[in-house]
Amino acid sequence: MSTERNDETTTIAVTGSTPYEITVGRDILGGVSAALAPTVRKVLVVHPPTLADRAAQLRDRILADTEHGPREVLLAEIPDAEQGKRIEVAQFLWQIMGQADFTRTDAVIGYGGGAVTDLAGFVAATWLRGVQIVQVPTTVLGLVDAAVGGKTGINTNEGKNLVGAFWAPRAVIGDLDELTSLSANEATAGYAEVVKAGFIWAPEILDIVEAAPERAIDPSTEEFRRTIELAIAMKAEVVSDDFREAGLREILNYGHTLGHAIEHSERYQWRHGAAISVGMMYAAELSRLAGRLPDAAVDRHRGILETLGLPTTYRTGAWQTLLSTMQRDKKTRGGMLRFIVLDDIAKPTVLQAPDESLLFAAYQEVGA
Repeated sequence: MSTERNDETTTIAVTGSTPYEITVGRDILGGVSAALAPTVRKVLVVHPPTLADRAAQLRDRILADTEHGPREVLLAEIPDAEQGKRIEVAQFLWQIMGQADFTRTDAVIGYGGGAVTDLAGFVAATWLRGVQIVQVPTTVLGLVDAAVGGKTGINTNEGKNLVGAFWAPRAVIGDLDELTSLSANEATAGYAEVVKAGFIWAPEILDIVEAAPERAIDPSTEEFRRTIELAIAMKAEVVSDDFREAGLREILNYGHTLGHAIEHSERYQWRHGAAISVGMMYAAELSRLAGRLPDAAVDRHRGILETLGLPTTYRTGAWQTLLSTMQRDKKTRGGMLRFIVLDDIAKPTVLQAPDESLLFAAYQEVGA
């Protein structure tokens, strides 16, 4: 993994068997067409309803690029958020590609938040056993997490992301100007994944948030850009080392075991970052009760998350339902629950098969 920055853009390279680059900057959507392979003749742009006009503008930019020959660009509007990550929606996109005679040298673009990039990546991975995907995330969550790393998937009635594939993008284009129109709630919820990177890998993120919380979550500031790039660089380094989550990459699940169970319990009406915030608070409490994490580090979790307006508690009476969902989670191995916990800030480790009494005690600390 390497990072290069000039006055306009920052390029973060993901290495390994399927290398690609993540480009971060402002007003850089003009680079989407160049990110496609020269052989691409047909492009499917997957987008949510809220981005219909901007998707049309992106299509026009691609069509205006005649350097690589004529291209046909199709727009596919899908339901917003987690409602789009369903097999019926994937089938809709496969139908479009089939009727338009998409070949293995054609491409998909995921233009939207994390749910869009997850779905678009899954469709690209499965059409003809794999066509190229360029991810253009338009949310904080999409930029620092979902679009980076090559994990794609859809939800089922049994849980989140239980069906999916590892499929690396050809490129990720992170235009920070795309984030300026986000609501405060959406931006803050997505920022939970940035804070996660601080807890497990890059404490500089936590220092910036504590020093200037309002500037840290404002997409127009240098503090925001710095924390975003640190979070992306962390994930790029991790996935470069472990593309298929056989080892190091598991640390990215910090807060996600309980967080995904909360999302499922809420029928995905909670934003991902809000659920992960509670999940991180739970993981911190679990770390403390397991004798690993100092009290001060747990307090730092609560202070940072609450300063950002993120939730740190969930319904006390929901424990049994959440436990049942966690036991079906894809992170469970051999019927044993696994949690990423901390020995200290930026020192993640695995806690395997903890006693249910310990899990329950930790949940009491976040119950409300």
